[in-house]
Amino acid sequence: MNDRLRLFSYWRSSAAYRVRIGLNLKGLPYDIASVHLLRDGGDQHTPAFRAANPQGLVPVLEHGQRNLRQSMAILEYLDEVWPSPPLLPATARDRQRVRGLAQLIACDVHPLNNLRVLQYFEREWHVPQPERDEWVRHWIGDGLAAFESMLADHPSTGEFCDGHAPTLADICLVPQVYNARRFNIDLGKYPTIQRIEAACLALPAFDAARPEMQPDAPQPT
Repeated sequence: MNDRLRLFSYWRSSAAYRVRIGLNLKGLPYDIASVHLLRDGGDQHTPAFRAANPQGLVPVLEHGQRNLRQSMAILEYLDEVWPSPPLLPATARDRQRVRGLAQLIACDVHPLNNLRVLQYFEREWHVPQPERDEWVRHWIGDGLAAFESMLADHPSTGEFCDGHAPTLADICLVPQVYNARRFNIDLGKYPTIQRIEAACLALPAFDAARPEMQPDAPQPT
């Protein structure tokens, strides 16, 4: 398949961040189409974007005539179409572990601090900012504590979450740690996570995917 890839992304979206890492690890060239989630009520609500994704969420990966949705499904699609380097381990047991770690973040932690959830709290229930921030810190901290315990002293944990090459678990972990820092969560309680994050960010594929490296990121003043 030689169709050019185009990623509908927002610089600070965790889910889009995951897909950027995956594309970079695969060495796949792609274009960025910025979807600003805050300006003028959010580009994700426009009819043009809703045609690409009726959920009004990023990311969407355009591959030829197809619009691919949901970051985890996109990443597994990339792994099936471009299998090298793999994002999942070779054995069923290790693949299950990696998927479990990845889904802990993508299914249990991230949805609770997603932008649309926080906007609903503000718009419909008028929850003040300090309480919204505490909600985020609670659920990220709860998830990272579980993630840390699943990594620490586990025989499959290596330089990365599973062995000595990044997998789907690392792809999900790094954006969530970025969010933890945004909300001033003390990461000192998670030494294994910190070590693995540093190993990931030392790789060009992770470094280039950082939010601040994106073309739609605000420029320093």
